[in-house]
Amino acid sequence: MDAFHTKTQSFVNMISHPRIVRTLPLAFLIIFSALLTDARAQDGHALFQANCASCHMVDRILTGPALRGVEDRWPDKTKLHSWIHNNQAFLKTGDKYANDLYNQFNKTAMNLFPSLSDKDIDAILTYIKTSPPPAAPGSAAADSSNGKNSEGDNSLLFGILTLILAVVAFTLMQVNSNLKKLSSDKEGIHADEPIPVWKNKAYITLVVVILFLVGGYLTTTAAIRLGRNKDYQPVQPIYYSHKVHAGINQINCMYCHIGTYQGKQATIPSVNICMNCHMAITEYKGEKIFNEEGEEVNGSQQIKTLYKYAHFTPGQPWDATKAEPIPWVRIHNLPDHVYFNHSQHVVAGKVQCQTCHGEITNMHEVKQFSELSMGWCVNCHRETQVQFKSNGFYSMYKQYHQDLKNGKIDTTKGITVEKIGGTECQKCHY
Repeated sequence: MDAFHTKTQSFVNMISHPRIVRTLPLAFLIIFSALLTDARAQDGHALFQANCASCHMVDRILTGPALRGVEDRWPDKTKLHSWIHNNQAFLKTGDKYANDLYNQFNKTAMNLFPSLSDKDIDAILTYIKTSPPPAAPGSAAADSSNGKNSEGDNSLLFGILTLILAVVAFTLMQVNSNLKKLSSDKEGIHADEPIPVWKNKAYITLVVVILFLVGGYLTTTAAIRLGRNKDYQPVQPIYYSHKVHAGINQINCMYCHIGTYQGKQATIPSVNICMNCHMAITEYKGEKIFNEEGEEVNGSQQIKTLYKYAHFTPGQPWDATKAEPIPWVRIHNLPDHVYFNHSQHVVAGKVQCQTCHGEITNMHEVKQFSELSMGWCVNCHRETQVQFKSNGFYSMYKQYHQDLKNGKIDTTKGITVEKIGGTECQKCHY
């Protein structure tokens, strides 16, 4: 027993050594810095999805250039910040690279982001820099994801680490209690036997409180996300590829979704609209199409399925009155108490389809790209500038027009939708 006490005391003396005590804060600082860096990358991911993802991808050209290596292309970070805040103002400085980039992408103006701070932009850049590169074609990762880009989610890892640290903490607390008991016994001081963790009321209370907080958090998060269908991608009665129609063949979105610029609903195209083209186009001769499971889709067979709904036989006159509606599965849904008008956004607001629906021209099977939550919509209204120029819809705001003309309002910051009442409750709920 004396030998055991001697070893115990040596261990206590060792961990109490001044060098070790001085080293502990440094170790905690290193761990905290690592966690903070990862947290910033996570914030950057959220900011990237909210502000950049509709036009940019990390490793592929979308509406705008691929963003990996952007800091190498813009070695002066001050210029990069200025470009992101207000690209139109920065172009006027005559910067050669900026103007070449603008011309390279057909003079397509990037959105303005005056509300993003430099720290927000740095967080986005950190996310871009640390984002894992796409798997090489033919690799196991590429095959398993069927060509999709995988985004790292560290939530599970953080949960496991938290659980491990909690177990270690409880273990150390019990060891500390035993060491105190041994030290007291050696000095002849009577001490009660340490209470086991599973019988200690303080530990039990702590566990109950932690479980209550975690359960409350998970319940609240689940309640907030109730009814949100981001990434919802149902199987449709006909495999309709938006990439083939809107992307490769350049069919305007509003040719099929007529209601987009006429009223509240975008409307689903009728069989008649499909048959305008497919009375003549009876076979698919384009590049191979693969569904989400990696199975090849027979395009010609899908056209034949359309003919079944249309009751059409190639080479014979078509009686449109016999056509049956195609039972398309609706993807984008808003709660009944929410008012949303497509024409108000597309015609008056001049909002591009990709802003809400993602890069639809690159999607075979369409999925819900955005959250379509109230926070997502309100954030968009706070950041999106109203396009007053050559837009008769906003002619009623004479004071704003006058202030812009007289320079009372900074044209680089402009007037956001929020300033004309875009965040008032009755705009969407009445």
